[in-house]
Amino acid sequence: MSRTLAAGTLLLCALLWGMAFIAQKSAMQYMEPLTFAFVRYFLGAFLVTPLAIREYRRQRANGVVVTPGQWWRIGILSLAFFAGVWLQQSALLTTSVTNGGFLTSLYVILTPVVTYITMRTRPHPIVYLGAPLAMLGIYLLTGADVSKFTPGDIMLLFGAICWAMQVAMLGELVKETGMPVFVSTINFYATAVLAMVGAFAFEHPALGPIGNGWVEIVYSGIFSTGVAFTLQAIGQQYVPPANAAIVLSSESLFAALGGALLLNERLPPIGYAGAAIIFIAIILVEAIPAFAAKRTIASPGSA
Repeated sequence: MSRTLAAGTLLLCALLWGMAFIAQKSAMQYMEPLTFAFVRYFLGAFLVTPLAIREYRRQRANGVVVTPGQWWRIGILSLAFFAGVWLQQSALLTTSVTNGGFLTSLYVILTPVVTYITMRTRPHPIVYLGAPLAMLGIYLLTGADVSKFTPGDIMLLFGAICWAMQVAMLGELVKETGMPVFVSTINFYATAVLAMVGAFAFEHPALGPIGNGWVEIVYSGIFSTGVAFTLQAIGQQYVPPANAAIVLSSESLFAALGGALLLNERLPPIGYAGAAIIFIAIILVEAIPAFAAKRTIASPGSA
């Protein structure tokens, strides 16, 4: 696959993810957050299981064995993934699809920070510019009125931390095992089980409401989870990680576009400037370190 085609594959993935915010928001008319999450992720996990099994068998044939320590980290990773899913889905009860897309995308800026805290890998200095820019963008996204910052927006910020943990931990585990689909499928099943337990403990799952939201479940489970994840796994084999992250971060733009076209959502005028600043901060944090790395490699006499 050419790099251009691979980038197009990742862009399609971002489109599917961005539009999923609409399905997630709409589903809350019929069912509660954990109920939707457990049905969605059971469906998504079922679809990617054959790919996960094939990947696991291939790596085992190559002598790769998942160690007990790695299983523990996969468990922690699954908890972070579930927390991110739950916070994001619950947030959409009180916030917009547009805010959901842009605030979730803050994980791109938070990932280097989480990596430094957990692994002592110092982030590129551009993070110290990107983080304040993102905070300014968040402020403007509310219309420069903090009182309009909803509980859902706060949940999305905590969810972005969870997604940053997931990205940081998944990256290391994939490097060690070479099993991105297998590890992510475990995350899907773990999230489905935890959400199911939570739904029956704290919500009122029933077949009627679930059936009423079948379109949202099918889109989120099949296209946003099963298909999009497969496209991501394929595309990222041919595109450098930093470049892939930039393409995938466009999901926030697709979420905003979908919210405007399908849900008639509108930001206050200054909110569009905030959305643009958040997106610029994301691009800076990903693009500048990648550009610097290329220049270092290309420099005469560099290691």
